[in-house]
Amino acid sequence: MGAVLLYKSMSLDGFVAGPDIGAEHPMGKGGMRLHEWMFTDQPDPRDKEVLAAMSASVGAVVVGRHTFDVGLPHWQDTPYPAPTFVLTHQTRDELVMKSATFTFITDGIEAALKAAQDAAGDKDVIVMGAQTGRQFLRGGLLDELLINLVPVVLGSGSRLLEDLGHIELVRTEVIASDAVTHLRFRVVK
Repeated sequence: MGAVLLYKSMSLDGFVAGPDIGAEHPMGKGGMRLHEWMFTDQPDPRDKEVLAAMSASVGAVVVGRHTFDVGLPHWQDTPYPAPTFVLTHQTRDELVMKSATFTFITDGIEAALKAAQDAAGDKDVIVMGAQTGRQFLRGGLLDELLINLVPVVLGSGSRLLEDLGHIELVRTEVIASDAVTHLRFRVVK
């Protein structure tokens, strides 16, 4: 079985999205700055390597409903080419996309994690969405936290590491480019 990973780009002041997240601004106002390092025409080889390794490891994804709602119009597919499980309170039929299928889970994070792990096999499960990430951290369900620390201060928006209580982490990797510092932590359980 692979690891359960939370993979987020974050500003220096701890925001993973800007304010006013919605259809017009899926990353909030100013939040796309956090992903510029991924979509540049001339990426740093270190950043390309980090992205390639992450993409190769993904076996399934768990995403929050809000992230699904604002992300789908932009993704036009699953966020990774892997089965994606959407945490929701509303029942819905599976949504088959070009690369994989969205399955809607109403039974909570443990049920979503079990379904994702079953689908992922020996590959990793990626958790997406700030609120969903916090739920997984609070529940002790994450194995690793990967933060792409972007040299910008957003000033407001959605924080990932807020109201969590005490969580011990062990840093296992640091890769720095001019655009971003990739930090990998193991969650101490």
